[in-house]
Amino acid sequence: MSKTGKTIINYQEKLNKTVLGLKPSGIRKFFDIVASMPDALSLGVGEPDFVTPSAFCQGGIDSIRQGKTAYTSNKGLIELRQEIAEFLERLYGISYCPEHEVLLTVGASEAIDLALRSMVNPGDEVLMPDPSYVSYAPNVLLVGGIPVPIQTTSKEEFKLTPQILEKAITKKSKLLILPYPNNPTGGIMTKKELEAIAPIIKKHDLMVLSDEIYAELTYGDEKHASFASLKGMRERTVHVNGFSKAFAMTGWRLGFAAAPREIMDCMVKIHQYTIMSAPTASQYVALSALRSGKNDNYAAVTEMRESYDMRRRFLVDAFRKIGLNCFEPKGAFYVFPSVAITGLSGEEFAEKLLYQEKVVVVPGSAFGDSGKNYIRTCYASSMKNLQEAVKRIERFVKGKRE
Repeated sequence: MSKTGKTIINYQEKLNKTVLGLKPSGIRKFFDIVASMPDALSLGVGEPDFVTPSAFCQGGIDSIRQGKTAYTSNKGLIELRQEIAEFLERLYGISYCPEHEVLLTVGASEAIDLALRSMVNPGDEVLMPDPSYVSYAPNVLLVGGIPVPIQTTSKEEFKLTPQILEKAITKKSKLLILPYPNNPTGGIMTKKELEAIAPIIKKHDLMVLSDEIYAELTYGDEKHASFASLKGMRERTVHVNGFSKAFAMTGWRLGFAAAPREIMDCMVKIHQYTIMSAPTASQYVALSALRSGKNDNYAAVTEMRESYDMRRRFLVDAFRKIGLNCFEPKGAFYVFPSVAITGLSGEEFAEKLLYQEKVVVVPGSAFGDSGKNYIRTCYASSMKNLQEAVKRIERFVKGKRE
């Protein structure tokens, strides 16, 4: 007890050691700085700049007015799970039972967490391409697993090749996280490229967590291929997706998982005890989105995707003219240029750019060691903002090269 009579507690002894050991998010550091700079131009936040289409929102508004504000089934509205199963069948050719193999979650993030907690035991190794989404490794650590980053390169457009996958596998390997289209790189893997790694996964009896939250945001002639649609892969794959990105529904916090019943039963069990059910109004918004989309071939999603595509091409061309080396990303809404020519690391570049030019980008190192000389730039922003940001970045780069 202190002299003032206040009890002194050693919180380091009382708190969870794994949580204490987690590094803070590399993204959050910059967003905290940005909060004090309201005039900064942001290419940092990975979220659509579109509002949720009104046709989607109407379903949620109607549900509230009709008093549908109670819990849903733990798994979510059965009619929404039926629409999701039909959506996956129609777009990707994967068949799931709506009653037993589809679960609505609080964002795709919860689905990832549930999948890891259901399949990973302490000491199991979880393979993941590096760079990739910031939450994978911490979530693996929280369940006692061992994250194993697999370094990918811009030369290979940050794809996971059979050679580097095979090299990373050990007797402790249990699960592969497959995050394509990729955040932060915007890289994709084609069906042919996915088929090339499937035999390795089967050979080593690996399970797969396929995070396809950006599936509907792919560009060019090559359509997205879902890993679970490949021969023999459905049985060993948890398919994760959601409504945040392509449907502009980040704040509604609604994702979903589809998996074989044996895996899903475990995921639902955890979900029951920790969440109960996903937000009811959000489920009705998603139901409206899927139903209205069937009638107009997802025109709202297509319109947003076409706008992103225009901005994507503008930003890639602009960076190349500035002298920043970057491959052409064909998914998500990010460009991942190298800043090595400036002599700065990605973190140094991002911090100096923020203070000197008031432009927000995220250092690539926030997504893994392979991204240390890169920055993530999000083009989910207006063309006016992108054009101004490019001017400032060009001025900054020129100053560092002179």
